[in-house]
Amino acid sequence: MTTTVLTPPVRERALSLASGELPAYLYDLAALREHAVSVRSALPERVELYYAAKANPEPEILTALAPFVDGFEVSSGGELAHVAKAVPGRPLAFGGPGKTPDETAAALTAGVERFHVESAHELRMLADLASRVVPGARVAVLLRFNLPLADGALAASALSMGGRPTPFGLDPSEADAVIRLLTDGSHPHLELRGIHAHLASGLGAPAQIAVAESVVTWAVRLAGRHGITLQEVNVGGGMTVDYADPGALFDWAAYGAGLARLTAAHPGLLLRIEPGRALTAYCGWYVTEVLDVKRSLGEEFAVVRGGTHHLRTPATKGHDQPCTLLAVDTWPHPWPRAASRQDLITLAGQLCTPKDVLARRVPARGLRAGDRVVFALAGAYAWNISHHDFLMHPRPGFHFLGGAVSG
Repeated sequence: MTTTVLTPPVRERALSLASGELPAYLYDLAALREHAVSVRSALPERVELYYAAKANPEPEILTALAPFVDGFEVSSGGELAHVAKAVPGRPLAFGGPGKTPDETAAALTAGVERFHVESAHELRMLADLASRVVPGARVAVLLRFNLPLADGALAASALSMGGRPTPFGLDPSEADAVIRLLTDGSHPHLELRGIHAHLASGLGAPAQIAVAESVVTWAVRLAGRHGITLQEVNVGGGMTVDYADPGALFDWAAYGAGLARLTAAHPGLLLRIEPGRALTAYCGWYVTEVLDVKRSLGEEFAVVRGGTHHLRTPATKGHDQPCTLLAVDTWPHPWPRAASRQDLITLAGQLCTPKDVLARRVPARGLRAGDRVVFALAGAYAWNISHHDFLMHPRPGFHFLGGAVSG
């Protein structure tokens, strides 16, 4: 179990909140901006940075990132409307499988910059809607393909969207036929802008570079067969965030150097990346308090306010969420404080399921009811993917530190 260092604003707010204000999400927007600056500076020219809004769509997060990204990737009509309202006028790319006619029409009306097309059926739907919704306009298309992954990348990935049978993207065997649909005049309202291939998540810089190289090589060869020039290739996101070792950060400098070599080898080609988790995970914390400490068949458990219905990530990914324990010396109740007597303890939530576990084997001798627990790496795929209403506990508070909005 690895603990993490809190930023000073987060530590101060975590200790100052009253019990009735917990659990709460704390977002350090100053730390987020600093991280975004470092990521942006590591990327070479001809590499665009889009933020995958699905990772954390809080308006304050989107606003903080807006000056440092080239645009935002959305994957539903709801995300489209939400992001367009939060950061109006910013370029949007519309991706994801299973787009409906209604949300596709809404995206066309909103002037979405790019459509990531996932199937021949979707391409025909987009062509028909474009001819009626935006007649006379040319809609930019990136064809998403489920390509074989670079050697070893599938084994190294935490989550694979490609390289095996999945619902994501076009099968490579369809590539020539779909390219012809966009180059033979069948769909004059659509413009083939490039290729998209987000294949895996949880990859380090060397694996990400290898994947990008294989995607670009495949895309350039496809274009060469058809005598066309691609303007851009989108290699997706998926940069690793290590929950077991939060200090093992993705090497953005090495990744940027690899992308620089790739763009130098293909003059005139624009590359685009779409990280989500790797941009925002480190700026968020979930703070709660210990309600009870109890022993069960030789092991100790601390039950905290909230749980995986607020922070689903550890249950979904099967990991222990890194955390910091903060002692609170005051005890406002007349009964004695429950306290741990063992070296290691499991941190569980309030749900009536044994799966409601946030972290196991946490070094916590002396942890007491009323002490605070601050879970790190909660800035992405945390609140927004959780099953909020199970057991109908109160929702957490939200506090945005170091920005224009403060909770």
